[in-house]
Amino acid sequence: MTTPDGLLIVDKPAGWTSHDVVARCRRLCGTRKVGHAGTLDPMATGVLVLGINRATKLLTFLVGTDKTYTATIRLGQSTITDDADGEIATSHDVSGLTIEAVQHGVAALTGQIAQVPSAVSAIKVNGQRSYARVRAGQDVVLPARAVTVSRFDILDHRPKTVHGHQVWDLDVVVDVSSGTYVRALARDLGGSLGVGGHLTALRRTRVGRFGLDVAQTLEELEMASEADAIPVITLADAARASFAVRELTEAEATAVGYGQRIASLSGGHDELSAAFAPDGHLVAMLDESGSLAKARVVFAPSGS
Repeated sequence: MTTPDGLLIVDKPAGWTSHDVVARCRRLCGTRKVGHAGTLDPMATGVLVLGINRATKLLTFLVGTDKTYTATIRLGQSTITDDADGEIATSHDVSGLTIEAVQHGVAALTGQIAQVPSAVSAIKVNGQRSYARVRAGQDVVLPARAVTVSRFDILDHRPKTVHGHQVWDLDVVVDVSSGTYVRALARDLGGSLGVGGHLTALRRTRVGRFGLDVAQTLEELEMASEADAIPVITLADAARASFAVRELTEAEATAVGYGQRIASLSGGHDELSAAFAPDGHLVAMLDESGSLAKARVVFAPSGS
């Protein structure tokens, strides 16, 4: 059994790395050509977008889409990893904390902000992952990057006693641009309030247009594999759902298929478009930022 080209939306379980999920899905889908559009930390759960076979070429463009997360932020303690997987670094008194102060801190972290990623992120520093340098005992300070937090809402807040220490737990939902670290939001919120903060739970509920409503658990995928019915979103449907669409003429489709440039369309089109042949197959992802559109990647017809 070989799974058709397309996207597979997985509901990643806690304790699994994204690579673990990819490895399992390679077996379930009967192909080595499986990749993902952005990792989730082992403690995190939720939407992990996988590309199967030719759809791996689409992942480059999906990595940059915005995302939604639900999370629990613990105020009153910081950890060395900014999440619950790390050792507690500091503990602070939260008796003077007010919801008004927390809301003010949240507001300051909403919109376009400069965020310093967690030192234990997968960002490469001189060719080596930042987290690997930290584990090797090196001090790593990553440069700030511009990110957008378009939504940062507090759903619930509650005091809690953890090992005799009083903390605040906040349940939040955030909509963020690609490259935003939610655990860095937790760290920075706690830092701005003077009490420290870290994540105790994180669930990704959306990547671009794909949410939990179309996500499959690994258990569900095991059963689907046994029935030879892996529920992929076809390459064409995935592209139409995620990008501006350009319908090509036969002549344009032939030209683009050979790597030739065609005139860009003006007005109403994003810089990146999914270009389709008259028969409905995805021909290419086009960069339409200039006067001539050029293919970023070309998709040969299935079976060719």
